[in-house]
Amino acid sequence: MGALTGYKVLDFSTLLPGPYATMTLADMGAEVLKVSSKDKYDLVVHWPPVVPGTEVTAAQAWLGRNKKTIFLNLKKPSAVEAVKKLVMEYDIIVEQFRPGVMEKLGLGYEQLRAVNPRIIYCSITGYGQSGPFSLRAGHDINYLSRSGIAYAGGKKDGGPSLYNFQIADVAGGSMNAVAGILAAILYRERTGTGQFIDISMQDSVVPFNSMDGASYFAGSPVPCREGGLLNGGQIYDFYETSDRGYMSVGSLEPKFFAALCDGLGCPQWRDGSILKDHADMVKERFRQIFRTKSRDQWTEIFSGLDACVEPVLSIAEASEDSHLQHRGMWPSVPVPLAEGVEITQMGCPLHLSECPPEYRHAGYPEGYHTAQVLSGLGYSDEEIRDLSS
Repeated sequence: MGALTGYKVLDFSTLLPGPYATMTLADMGAEVLKVSSKDKYDLVVHWPPVVPGTEVTAAQAWLGRNKKTIFLNLKKPSAVEAVKKLVMEYDIIVEQFRPGVMEKLGLGYEQLRAVNPRIIYCSITGYGQSGPFSLRAGHDINYLSRSGIAYAGGKKDGGPSLYNFQIADVAGGSMNAVAGILAAILYRERTGTGQFIDISMQDSVVPFNSMDGASYFAGSPVPCREGGLLNGGQIYDFYETSDRGYMSVGSLEPKFFAALCDGLGCPQWRDGSILKDHADMVKERFRQIFRTKSRDQWTEIFSGLDACVEPVLSIAEASEDSHLQHRGMWPSVPVPLAEGVEITQMGCPLHLSECPPEYRHAGYPEGYHTAQVLSGLGYSDEEIRDLSS
């Protein structure tokens, strides 16, 4: 029995933020039904490659994990009525359209609350439901840029830099949606009242300015690239090795810095006093030393030192990491409709002792459960074809 067994989620989201959030809920036991349109292209669902022996892409197999999926043409009033029938027995709605779109379709919060007053309705958007930018299009890079995060990231000579990860989408939008939904569930358990949840991906990454943000509002200057403790201004940084690999150095505290100096053969700097006036010189010397050995050689040297120094791994190397394997972060998940086929996926990071996440099946082809779900609502085969086309 999962932590969310018994809760039912109707998912109208696309791309990454909403689908990742609902996958997390599904991993924790919620019953998630994804509603898609046949004629709306979803970049992430169609992201190659296709899993061998199946009709689904690897991205769909991952983000569709533990979910059912149906097609509905929401531009048809009959399909809107079908959604309202579903809402009578569902607890949670997740949608990711621009503000006002669901209302125009007849599926906004107030419209569905009239059908089910206990509904929890979560809207994930770039800039939120209100404000001058609420109707503006955007992607992860835009939310990071407008929140203050990107300004102080990257190198002085090279400008802002990107991670190969959608920070605002997942760490911001997805996880705040999950947190908001869980909070709303607890509130409804106490009061019997559902509510509307407004998740803005730009809002979500504002707190990621963290210590620099707090310090700025207390009078510190605007953070600049390679100008702070945590953005390359001191020793906390990536260092190239002789084989063009990289090591990450997070040796902030005195004991870790001392261990770093030992590993690099600079015991004379162990007490850290050199950093007060000569941090740039120390960092340049560390760069020179790291270039004298390969990444694997440095990994071996620091494996026995408590120094917060680790290699920069590729996804292939991380998938073979013994620690992540021990933590169950690379589960093999059965692929539906392909007997005996399993695919390695990225696991759920929520480790609950009494009700751990489950990986029941990878994602189905889009719309696979349309007939099953709609026939359960009393629709005929002809009506189902009309509703989904």
